[in-house]
Amino acid sequence: QVQLVESGGGLVQAGGSLRLSCAASGPSFSTLSMGWFRQAPGKEREFVAAIRWSGGSAVYADSVKGRFTISRDNAKSTVYLHMNSLKPEDTGVYYCNAGYLLENLAATRGAYWGQGTQVTVSS
Repeated sequence: QVQLVESGGGLVQAGGSLRLSCAASGPSFSTLSMGWFRQAPGKEREFVAAIRWSGGSAVYADSVKGRFTISRDNAKSTVYLHMNSLKPEDTGVYYCNAGYLLENLAATRGAYWGQGTQVTVSS
């Protein structure tokens, strides 16, 4: 069983930056593909970014390319989402997602979810 705990959300002005963290507990973190999704009020949960379990290749939603960077620290069982040049449309609850040996979380969501962390970007 994998437990995910997000942190780092908050209120920031447009153009600002935040770093989200997701700490995982459970076996074999190095075989977990990790990702971030977000959900704005009244909207469906959408894919933001993911990093593969092997090789560390990353994929991003078009809306965040060039502004967000996902990274992982296997020694700390943690994945990060560095968010720069934030826009009001980035506002939402950000959820950490994980799945063992998945190739691409953008296509197949993992089985494990965190509780979410709120990000609010003011204009």
